[in-house]
Amino acid sequence: MGFAKVHSAQTNLLSAEVIDVEVDLSRGLHSFAVVGLPDKATEEAKDRIAAAIKNSGFTSPKQRNQKVVIALAPAEIKKEGSGFDVAMALGYLLATGDLEGDISQTVFMGELSLDGKLRPVRGAIALTQVARDKGFKEIVVPFENRIEAALISGIAILPARTFADVVSHAQGEKIPPQPETNIQNKEFESEEDITFDDIVGQESAKRALTIAAAGKHNIGLFGPPGTGKTMLAKAFRAILPNLSHEEILEITSIHSIAGTLKEAYVTKPPFRSPHHTSSYVALVGGGANPKPGEITLAHRGVLFLDEFAEFETRVLEALREPLQEKKISVSRARGTGVFPAHFILVAALNPCPCGNRGFKGPQCICSPVQLLRYERKVSGPILDRIDMWISVPRIEHEKLLAERGTRENNRIKNVISKARDIQKKRYGKTKTGKVNGDLSVRDLVKFIEVPENIKETLNDAARTLNLSPRAYHKVIKLARTIADLEGSDEIKKENLLEALSYRPPKSALG
Repeated sequence: MGFAKVHSAQTNLLSAEVIDVEVDLSRGLHSFAVVGLPDKATEEAKDRIAAAIKNSGFTSPKQRNQKVVIALAPAEIKKEGSGFDVAMALGYLLATGDLEGDISQTVFMGELSLDGKLRPVRGAIALTQVARDKGFKEIVVPFENRIEAALISGIAILPARTFADVVSHAQGEKIPPQPETNIQNKEFESEEDITFDDIVGQESAKRALTIAAAGKHNIGLFGPPGTGKTMLAKAFRAILPNLSHEEILEITSIHSIAGTLKEAYVTKPPFRSPHHTSSYVALVGGGANPKPGEITLAHRGVLFLDEFAEFETRVLEALREPLQEKKISVSRARGTGVFPAHFILVAALNPCPCGNRGFKGPQCICSPVQLLRYERKVSGPILDRIDMWISVPRIEHEKLLAERGTRENNRIKNVISKARDIQKKRYGKTKTGKVNGDLSVRDLVKFIEVPENIKETLNDAARTLNLSPRAYHKVIKLARTIADLEGSDEIKKENLLEALSYRPPKSALG
C-alpha cells in the first residue's frame, strides 16, 4: 500500500524534542493502531483525524479496508497530548497517495477538531526552538500560537487555521509566514495593577522592598493583620526592572508548557501567590510525570507566600534548595526533572497566632503553648535563607485618606534600574546572575571588598547577633546593594549598619 514520514514535536519537562510520525498502510480488514507509548489523548487521535480528514474533503480512514499503523518515534519516549494530530492526518494522506509534496524540512504541530480546524497547543516556543535547532526550515502551528512561536527567530512560522490550509501548503500553495514578534514590555499602568503610588506610609517597608528588588534579596514582612503586607507584596512587582528579551522567552516558554499563559507572551515579571493550604506538589512540582510547580512558575519574578507560618512544614522545608541553588530537582518513578526556580521570595506573616504580639494596639491573647507552637512552624534554616526582615506596623487612621503620590513608583523603579546596571557592569558575564543576591561565596570574595575600617564593626555585630556564615555573607551582599542604590563605589559604615538592621528580630516569629 504506502508509507509516509512526517515530523512533529512534543514538550519534555521544560524543553522539547522532535518526534517522527511514521504511517504504514497494508491490505486487510480495517484496523487503526497508534504505537510508540501514546497516552490516552494521543491514542484517541485516530477518531479525531478520521473525522477531520472526512470533513476536509478526503476519504475517511474508516471507509477503507486497510490496516493503518502510526508509529511515533523514538518509541521509548512517552507521547503525551494531542499535538501530533496534524502530522498524523497529513502522514495518512501522503501514505494513501491522496496527497503529494515535499515536507521533509517542515515540522507540523496542532490538535484537530472534528471539522478540521486547528486547536492551539502548549509549549509553542519550546517546540519551535527545537525545530530550529534540529535544522528544520519551517514549522506549521495553529493560528492561535503564531505570535508566541514567532518569538523564535531563524525559522519560518506558518500559521494555519484549518487542516485544509495544511494540505494546501504541502501541495505547494505556501502559507504566508508570520512576521517575527516584536516584543514590547508593558508598564504597570492599568487600573488592576497595584503600585507604590497606591500605598500610604510604610516608608521603612518600601525602603526594604527597594533594596530587595535592586539586589534580588529574599524578604520577610511581619506585623499585625491588616497593616498592608499583602498590598506591599503585590506592589513589589511594579518596581522590578523590565524583563530582557531572553527572560521573556524563558518565562513565556515555562508558562506555555504549564498551560498558564494568558497572553501571547509574558510582559511582566511573574507574581505567584499560592494559598497557604497548597500541597507540596503544587508548590514544588511533581506528579507521575514531573511537572513544574509554583516556585518554577515564579521564575524570574516574585513568589509571595502570605500567612507564611501557616504553610505545612514539609512545604516550607522544600524551599531550602531553590532559595540556595535557584533550581529544584523533582524525582519520581517515571523520571527526574530539574526545574529553574530563580525567584525573589516575599514572605508575610503575623508575629503570633492572634497577630498582636509586640505591636501597639490590642494586647496579645495567645497562650505560651500557642506561641511556642507558632515559633516552631518555621525552621531556623529557612529563616536564615531569607536575607531581610522588616516590621510593618499599624498606620495612624488620620493618614489612611492622605493624598497618594503620583510618580513615586517610577522614581523607585528608575533608582533600582540604575543599581542593577552598576551590578551588571561589575559582574560582567559571570555565573552570578549579575546581581548581588546571587553571588556565591567565591564570587563575593572576588568582587566585593569590605573596607578595613568597617570589618571590625561587621565582626563585632556577627558575634553579638550570633550570625551563621550564610547570614554573615548575606549582610555583606545587602550592604553592597545599599551602596549601589546610593551610587557609591565602596561600602560605607552606614550601609553596613542598615544591612544589619534587617536581620530577623525575635518578634518576627513570636
